[in-house]
Amino acid sequence: METRNNKDQNPENARITPEMLKSRTGEFDLESILFLKLRGLGLQELGCIGECLNLERLDLSNNYISHLAPLSSLKQMVALNLSCNRISSLEPLASCDNLQTLNVAGNLLCNVENLQCLKGLRRMESIRLRDPVYNLSNPLCANVSYRHAVLETIPSVRVIDGERVTGSGSDLYHLCKDIDNSLKRFIGNGAVEVSGAVKPWVDEGFWELKPSHSSIIEETYKQFNDILQECKELSKRADDAIAQAERMLNIRSDTNSYVF
Repeated sequence: METRNNKDQNPENARITPEMLKSRTGEFDLESILFLKLRGLGLQELGCIGECLNLERLDLSNNYISHLAPLSSLKQMVALNLSCNRISSLEPLASCDNLQTLNVAGNLLCNVENLQCLKGLRRMESIRLRDPVYNLSNPLCANVSYRHAVLETIPSVRVIDGERVTGSGSDLYHLCKDIDNSLKRFIGNGAVEVSGAVKPWVDEGFWELKPSHSSIIEETYKQFNDILQECKELSKRADDAIAQAERMLNIRSDTNSYVF
């Protein structure tokens, strides 16, 4: 992984300019740029990045960026990597309606309230706030329940920090949550009495395997034995028929038995 110590500290490269984007992409029109990787360039300001109106994938990781205002105009953006920067607010991303994947690990997001601005992004599926592989995190990750808070804030999220939280596991999570909330309401209204003793759902020994006699299996064995007996009888008849045929052939081959 590139480190900030290796970044180019040239002031001319600290701000994104049209010339920089055109030289790196080969495009003459900023609106024609669809994919852009500006990783580890020592960038501090986003400059004209907002003019890339059709930009879909953007990598700005490992820079010195702190303000995201120019990104608010990128309505077509699907994937955004802002890891390892100096970001403390994600507010400009609220207008990026098509955003699906967001990586902000290694920034300065202090609490879950910093994510409230993403609540309206209905297509958001993956968000990364912590990356143990590269030892990147955010102050809000110190809260052990931050993932739960992320799910509460952005219900459409399917992956948090690279771990899937949907499928049957997610369904179970939401089901348990609904049941828990319902029980809290009932108990709060005095509609349910909670007993101190917890009883098992089934009787003792319910799950133990027990030998059983099946009439179907017994009938199958009987039919098999009957068929086997019939096969033996047919085999005996076939042997008798062959023996008789051989005797007849032997008599015919004896010339003394012929009558003229």
